Amino acid sequence: MPAAAPGADNTSGPTPDEVGEMYDEFGDMLAMLLGGSAVHIGMYVPHGDRPPVTSLIGLADVGQDQQTEFLIDTIDLGPDDHLLDIGCGTGGPAIRLAERTGGRVTGITVSRGQLARCEERLRESTAAGRVEFARANAMRLDYADASFDAAWSIDCFPHLSDRPAGLREAYRVLRPGGRFLMTEFALRGVPDPAGVAAYSELWTCPPPRPFPKLLTEVAEAGFHVTKVQSMTSNAVLSGELMHALYRERRDEIEERYGKETTFRTDPLMRPFRDFCRDHVDYYLLLLRKD
Repeated sequence: MPAAAPGADNTSGPTPDEVGEMYDEFGDMLAMLLGGSAVHIGMYVPHGDRPPVTSLIGLADVGQDQQTEFLIDTIDLGPDDHLLDIGCGTGGPAIRLAERTGGRVTGITVSRGQLARCEERLRESTAAGRVEFARANAMRLDYADASFDAAWSIDCFPHLSDRPAGLREAYRVLRPGGRFLMTEFALRGVPDPAGVAAYSELWTCPPPRPFPKLLTEVAEAGFHVTKVQSMTSNAVLSGELMHALYRERRDEIEERYGKETTFRTDPLMRPFRDFCRDHVDYYLLLLRKD
């Protein structure tokens, strides 16, 4: 969300504290625009299919829940496995993963507000004792080498100012043979600078980079790619949904955050929507540490 003044230089990427502060301050706004079930792109369209979609309103939570279930199926966590959730958001996917598989999950986030919501959700779940949450930096993990059987990172890596460092840390804390599922945005074509700036400011992140750059960084970190899947249609629909819900709930957002925030956000929404539609690809990668 608008954590910096329009035109601020976001090319170097935010610090972990800046990302955490954005979620602390604007987490409720994201829930109003993106859905409150989780904090990631929803699965509004079955992956690999292209059915016609004419309405987005009311799909947010359903889409996020469908995406969570799809990712759980993909990571295939066993009941004796321990997974690190890098960028766990408000905890819903981590708890659901533990409930469905019987495995253990450790979730980390840089947001104090998200961490409080994680703990609240955990108290209401049946996964107590198998899930724990902590505040931690994905680019400098405070875990020993080979601590986890698996890891996933859902829409967290787009925030990182040093993605190779995040990949190296994920590789380090995995045991040999460990699996790492990650989602990431990738730049397509040559966008208008206004769209790039809107994306970077609204999400508190550096501009997306071309997909081949990600594959190079994955290989340099030591991972082997076992699966790549495009989920771009859902990123496009999420941009459309955020744009529609912002217009619908603008008065509510202004009451919650004040006129200054809506004054700064208003001119960002259309270029953000256009940028997501025309220049953003969205990928799932399943990686392996040999």
